[in-house]
Amino acid sequence: MNRLYDSMEPRVIDDGMLKLAVGEQGPQEEAGELAKQEGILFKDVLSLQLDFRNILRIDNLWQFENLRKLQLDNNIIEKIEGLESLTHLVWLDLSFNNIETIEGLDTLVNLEDLSLFNNRISNIDSLDALVKLQVLSLGNNQIDNMMNIIYLRRFRCLRTLSLSGNPVSEAEDYKMFICAYLPDLVYLDFRRIDDHTKEVAEAKHHYSIEELKHRENLMQARLEEEQARREELEKHKTAFVEHLNGSFLFDSMYAEDSEGNKLSSLPGVSELLEAYRDKFVIICVNIFEYGLKQQEKRKTELDTFNECVHEAIQENQEQGKRKIAKFEEKHLMSLSAIREELEMPNIEKMILECSADISELFDALMTLEMQLVEQLEETINMFERNIVDLVGLFIENVQSLMAQCRDLENHHHEKLLEISISTLEKAVKGDLDEDLSEDVRALFVDKDTIVNAVGASHDIHLLKIDNREDELVTRINSWCTRLVDKIHRDEIMRNRKRVKEINLYIDHMKSELDNLEYSDILD
Repeated sequence: MNRLYDSMEPRVIDDGMLKLAVGEQGPQEEAGELAKQEGILFKDVLSLQLDFRNILRIDNLWQFENLRKLQLDNNIIEKIEGLESLTHLVWLDLSFNNIETIEGLDTLVNLEDLSLFNNRISNIDSLDALVKLQVLSLGNNQIDNMMNIIYLRRFRCLRTLSLSGNPVSEAEDYKMFICAYLPDLVYLDFRRIDDHTKEVAEAKHHYSIEELKHRENLMQARLEEEQARREELEKHKTAFVEHLNGSFLFDSMYAEDSEGNKLSSLPGVSELLEAYRDKFVIICVNIFEYGLKQQEKRKTELDTFNECVHEAIQENQEQGKRKIAKFEEKHLMSLSAIREELEMPNIEKMILECSADISELFDALMTLEMQLVEQLEETINMFERNIVDLVGLFIENVQSLMAQCRDLENHHHEKLLEISISTLEKAVKGDLDEDLSEDVRALFVDKDTIVNAVGASHDIHLLKIDNREDELVTRINSWCTRLVDKIHRDEIMRNRKRVKEINLYIDHMKSELDNLEYSDILD
């Protein structure tokens, strides 16, 4: 493919190559000289041309975080890599390289134009993240399976496709197949697709297309259902009550309870177990519904808090802007008056007055900031009390409901033990039900064995209930602590940033005044 540089040493993109390329493609003449003196930050570069440089491996592009266009054609690149940080990339040219596999493009969600022309690619895949893809050039590769076209149906924005020069383009039905299966395509192999061709293609492949659409709709429905389930589960996790809206906890109690499962076959235990399960699930659902309601209350509390903080900061900023605007209006007039004044004593007096105005502004801005700090501190403390109270109440009520689950388990344990002892007495008399399996019969050799079996089952159930309760309490307490800590940290950072802004502004004003040379004034 690219054999222009067989006599040259393969290269990896390094800092020197990038600086040279940016310099060559940057501003020219006077603007270029200024750019060379001050330097061009890679993060400010929007377009980068790295073609014909014998590049073997892509690397060191992470600093070009705002890059929109990247040209890497006519090199000897074998693998698509090192592009992860170029999330703003819109146009990418990797044509005339030695690439065999499409990969490494998962983060390029804004890519619209991709050229992989003249490589060694045999399969079209791994482009799923490119939801904005409009132009795809894959000509002169090794694609030989028409089913690759089906994969491209997912790209709703695709309008231009090039596949000429691939084995697949030699197929008799090539053009009609593509026009039928990609009906929104406008250009194929650099030629516009006319309406007549589209109509003929659609008619020829009508039944196959309809069947494919049906399968796609079913698949889409399944994906949407799965996505809805994931979102619902995430909502339940946020409320700390996931899997409590059914029998999950109850089922998990018996999942590892071999003794309990054996004992469930005893006469009368099935009805007992069913009643136990129904009551247990009702309590779990109560916890679940209560948890969702409490989550809404916590969300409302947090939203109200954030709104109050935002309003307080905005109002404070408006007051600061008014003070600065008033100061700057007076300050500009004072500077103008100083420049026009000829008497040195008057000039010195006016400069002192300006300096006093700057100090007065500093005091006013810092006073505003301190008032805001006190206001926000009070708001944060009130929110902290409210959210801690909400969490505490939630935990208290959940623990109360979990205690009801334990009571049900204890009651079930007692009834199961009674049935087991009664069955043991029948076994001693030789009246044991012949329908019982051998592993169940093995439990009834003596009283200790059956009591231990029932007790082991009971312990497993209680442990499951305790673990679920502990998990819920630990997670919500951790959430509350992290939330409050973050709010305090954010306020500290906001205050530091604001104080820094004030100091920088005041220092600038003072510097401007200090640089007002007497010679300039007299001129």
